[in-house]
Amino acid sequence: MSARLPVPIEFQLPEGWSAADPEQADASGVAFAALHPELDDGFAANITIDGEYRPDEAPLAEIADGSVQRMREIADSVAVANRKEIGSADAPGLTQTMTFAAEAGGVRRALVQIQVYLAMLDVHDPAKRAVIRLALTATPAQLDNVLGDFRQFVETVRPDTGRTS
Repeated sequence: MSARLPVPIEFQLPEGWSAADPEQADASGVAFAALHPELDDGFAANITIDGEYRPDEAPLAEIADGSVQRMREIADSVAVANRKEIGSADAPGLTQTMTFAAEAGGVRRALVQIQVYLAMLDVHDPAKRAVIRLALTATPAQLDNVLGDFRQFVETVRPDTGRTS
């Protein structure tokens, strides 16, 4: 079952990527999934988006720690390879890179996941904070080929204010 985002966002997929049903992309519980057309031994690199309202003031690093814990429940050899705060005080963010082994498409694989956490305040009620997580999952062999696309994608993500230009 796919999830809904706590706040509307807009974004542009990089050229060649295509939106996919999260269930078919083996990404249940996310609001959006996209697949890269080039496969590595049957595995398609994917981008997913999910998020939640966070009424608490938990730092993004603590929220990212929760993702690591959840990953450890479904994967083996989970390690955080890199973590870095990004953004500004008005628009904080955090990136983390995890490596792990998991079954995907019936095959045990080494995978890399890059997560970007973006905190967004509700424009109508700044006491409401949503945290959006953007994730790229790829095999180590795919990573160099899709990392630039993911960075390009992240740069296009913004709140959807409903305005037309």
